[in-house]
Amino acid sequence: MPLPRVSRRDLSYFFFSQHFSDGLRTTLAILLPAVLGAQWGQFAAGITLSTGAVCLSVTDTPGPLQHRRNGLLAALALVFIGALLVGWLAPYRLALGLLLVSLSFGLTMLLVWGARAGAVGSATLLGMVLTLAHPPEGWQANAVHAGLLGLGGLWYLLLAMVQSSVQPYRSAQQALGECLHAVAGFLHIKATFYNASTDLADDYRRLVAQQVTVNEKQEAVRDLIFRSRQIVSETTSTGRRLVLTFTETVDLYEHITAGYYDYGALRAAFGSTGVLGEIQGFINRLAVDLDYLGSAILANRAYGSPPPDRLPELTQLQARINALPTPDPGTGLSTLVLKKILVNLRDLHRRVRSIRRYFDEGQAAALAPDPRRVAGHTQFVARQELEWSTLGENLTLSSSVFRHAVRMAVACSVAFTVAELLWHGQHNYWILMTVTFMLKPGFSLTRERNIQRISGTLVGGVMGSLVLWAVPNGDVRFGLLLVFMVIAYSFQRTKYLVTVIFLTAYLLIMFSFLGLSYLGVIEERLTDTALGCAIALATAYLLFPRWEGEQLPDLLAATLRANLAYLRQLADRLAGREVLPTTYRLLRKDVYVASANLAAAFQRMLSEPRRTRRRPSEVHEFVVLNHILSANISALTTTWQDEATPNPAVPPEARRVLTSAQAALSKSLARLAAAPAPDTAAPAASATVALMQDVRVDAQADTTNPDRTLAEQLAFLQKVSTDLSRVTEALAA
Repeated sequence: MPLPRVSRRDLSYFFFSQHFSDGLRTTLAILLPAVLGAQWGQFAAGITLSTGAVCLSVTDTPGPLQHRRNGLLAALALVFIGALLVGWLAPYRLALGLLLVSLSFGLTMLLVWGARAGAVGSATLLGMVLTLAHPPEGWQANAVHAGLLGLGGLWYLLLAMVQSSVQPYRSAQQALGECLHAVAGFLHIKATFYNASTDLADDYRRLVAQQVTVNEKQEAVRDLIFRSRQIVSETTSTGRRLVLTFTETVDLYEHITAGYYDYGALRAAFGSTGVLGEIQGFINRLAVDLDYLGSAILANRAYGSPPPDRLPELTQLQARINALPTPDPGTGLSTLVLKKILVNLRDLHRRVRSIRRYFDEGQAAALAPDPRRVAGHTQFVARQELEWSTLGENLTLSSSVFRHAVRMAVACSVAFTVAELLWHGQHNYWILMTVTFMLKPGFSLTRERNIQRISGTLVGGVMGSLVLWAVPNGDVRFGLLLVFMVIAYSFQRTKYLVTVIFLTAYLLIMFSFLGLSYLGVIEERLTDTALGCAIALATAYLLFPRWEGEQLPDLLAATLRANLAYLRQLADRLAGREVLPTTYRLLRKDVYVASANLAAAFQRMLSEPRRTRRRPSEVHEFVVLNHILSANISALTTTWQDEATPNPAVPPEARRVLTSAQAALSKSLARLAAAPAPDTAAPAASATVALMQDVRVDAQADTTNPDRTLAEQLAFLQKVSTDLSRVTEALAA
């Protein structure tokens, strides 16, 4: 299989990304204390300082500066206390085991306050486990060890805070650039729908998967911009441009999503003319333009030249469409649908070019965001309050966090027992460390991580051994160690397999500098990793397993509620009632988030044991129909928003059709609420091809075709809502 082609733009996205800068910072924070300690004859102290930096790096996930600082401070205190407790109880193995088991439960329960709090618990567990490598003897040695661990963590905290203070906008710029990159990828996938050689079912699967990615990127930018007062309240042009460009990016994504057509009918009617290939080519070029803009924002550099003017291409495409003969009446389409596509392409081109204003310093004064709009956008950011009552409310088996904490405590107790009684390796604490990082709340992610950990350890062991065998020069080895560290810490939040490969390789090189036999280290690491992964996987499978199929009813209901509210705002517009822009954007965001959560859970479900999957064919059909419904609601709403004329008058019978669509969604919600516990033992057979044929049949009343009346467009919304109700009935049966 040929390797994927890596373009210059791909390299730019990597080397200027937040992940790479985090990798550089983490490498510096870990390596510098050890190197200085070796130079000053205090290598053991330097290693302990580096260990403290490693622990705090686990907590330093992307986000607003104040949230990162609070998380790092909490981790610093807990890592210090945890190390003290482990050092104190190290001679008393039974008491130590009880401490580890109880704290593994308590620290995992921190997840009730969000992912960052959960990372604080993981950092504390890591510090405790690493203390087991060489537990200090005596109170004084214990206090010194815990103090050095805390100093190492403090060194990492100061380094992270200084970097953020010197470059206050870099995180937001990097997140915005990556968001544009994800939207460009979404646009590339939309282009494939015009290619008659692609499978529509596969196109929809990739589109839904990319929708999950776009939602994650948008949430990351929202979190960074609208939680940072320095960005939304100051008067510098950089903050203004970040806010405005992000809002324009969200609007652009909505217009891309709203561009839904009956692609099966389009292919049948115009596939032989070649015009669909020209449309696909234009959309791909537009996506490349957007990608270049994202790359420039990510790299914080000036855009060298104005983006290409695609208007001549649109003019040529218009002439090409005008010259087409009328298609066969049996297709139900005319060239008017192509002209509608052309109008949408002009709109997308205009919006992509408007993002170019980010680079125009001269427009800084004109780009000042409306304070009311900024204040409205703060409503888009979810708040996580640290209330003690939340912890108590989750101390029940109905809580997924509680069940995960119980699994973690049981797995840690088994790992500690195995390390104490059955396996006496020099680094047998690796078993416990593997368990704490491999066991995840969901079985699918635990399984995926375990596979990546074992395969990555094997590949990394071979790579490290080859380096040690083929490179005798110590300076060259140290240079490779630096490279491997940067790569490992750059991919730790995106590609875990890459992290494990290079982490294993650099650990082998590091142990060789300590005089250890790398073959012995490889053997022990593979054994410990296999034992830890087996314990984690068995615990996730046997003890209160959290199957994605069990979570589907709640996610399906959340998606239906979001679309029902989205449909109601459309009904309000048709009735002449005002819908505030902020209200509309909040409803739109709810639809995107709910749809992305459902799609992500569906993808995870497919990686679980077959007997636990719940009707995958029907869930896939629901996901596709949900996308079609929200796209068509957006298409109608954005059309009226962009026009200066008031909303068109709608006859009562058309409004009754919309009321019927709302009733269908409400009925679906009621079915899910009354549904019995899901039976996951007999999943439905896959029927993807038939599903897509049904969707194409359902979509014959193409909502964006301009030769359809508004009443017919609303009737199509009713048809899709009814189909959703039908699929929901099958899922709830």
